[in-house]
Parts: sequence; structure tokens; C-alpha cells
Amino acid sequence: MSDEMITLASQQEGFLGVESARSEVGITVSYWQSIAAIKNWKANTRHLLAQQYGREKWYEQYKVRICLVERDYEF
Repeated sequence: MSDEMITLASQQEGFLGVESARSEVGITVSYWQSIAAIKNWKANTRHLLAQQYGREKWYEQYKVRICLVERDYEF
């Protein structure tokens, strides 16, 4: 389901990219152009189904953060 969601997200307007550390700690971060793009992704019916499965089958808990990246650099 994770791979499907990444593929589906990448087809959505406003999608900028994704980073994941699922094998280490189970974190996936997606980047979006605007709050409107995030809202559209959240309302996607297949994504809603994946969220439902997550709550019912896969996760005891999860957290969502919506943040603004003002600077990004690396060494």
C-alpha cells in the first residue's frame, strides 16, 4: 500500500516529493506545494481507504504534522 500511495501522490497536482525511513523508524514525509494540495491529497478516496486500513489493521498509533520548510540544505 505504501508504494501505491507514493505512486498515487506523485500524480497529484502540487506534489513535490517524498522521503521515507520506514525500515528504520517508520517515517514517511511528503512535500506539497500548498495547503490546498495537501487538502486535495487528504480527500483522495484511495488515500482515505489507506488511512482507514492503517487505523484498523496496521498501526496502534500515528501522527500527522503539516509544516512549512523554510530552508533545506545538507552536507
